Amino acid sequence: MSPLYADDTLLVFDKPSGLLAVPGRGADKQDCLSARAQARYPDALIVHRLDMATSGLMVMARGPAAQRELSKAFSAREVKKRYIAIVAGRLEAPPEGWGIIDLPIIVDWPNRPLRIVDHQFGKPSVTRWRVLGNNGIGLSTRVELEPATGRSHQLRVHLRELGHPILGDALYAPPDVQALSGRLLLHAWSLGFVHPLSGQRLAFECPAPF
Repeated sequence: MSPLYADDTLLVFDKPSGLLAVPGRGADKQDCLSARAQARYPDALIVHRLDMATSGLMVMARGPAAQRELSKAFSAREVKKRYIAIVAGRLEAPPEGWGIIDLPIIVDWPNRPLRIVDHQFGKPSVTRWRVLGNNGIGLSTRVELEPATGRSHQLRVHLRELGHPILGDALYAPPDVQALSGRLLLHAWSLGFVHPLSGQRLAFECPAPF
């Protein structure tokens, strides 16, 4: 699998929808981005993940030292990530341009791997969002999302709670919204961070394929 960018410290890939980021349980879940990357770059190590159904930009470190530095940047929220999604219904743009969803998320233990909003026990979870446009008849809205935190399924849960689940979301959308797309319409299109070795600010973009 060819990266969009490669140097001696890191790699950046465009992960397709339907491909795991890391191996899953079972022989049938060993094909994944990390395995494909390591076949060409044996020192490639995971720094963060995208859901299997989500497409878009992922960075991998080359070697443990780079992995430590990039992991610190993600933990400190120094990595800027933006996503494109298409959601069900007509989502009105907030007056100030960007809106904020601030809803704590926790694992729904009886229904793992699902997540739910839990105001008592959930971990703080914040997403900035803005409307890019809609399809003209109110059936769907194109939005840009910027997660300030990195909880699993955060964007999917937050948009569902907003009343506008992502099209094709097999976990959080009702059947009629799932049926509107053959894949989850969520794509990590923009990624920005400081190079752990050179200190240079890097910015990558990969347009949504939908």
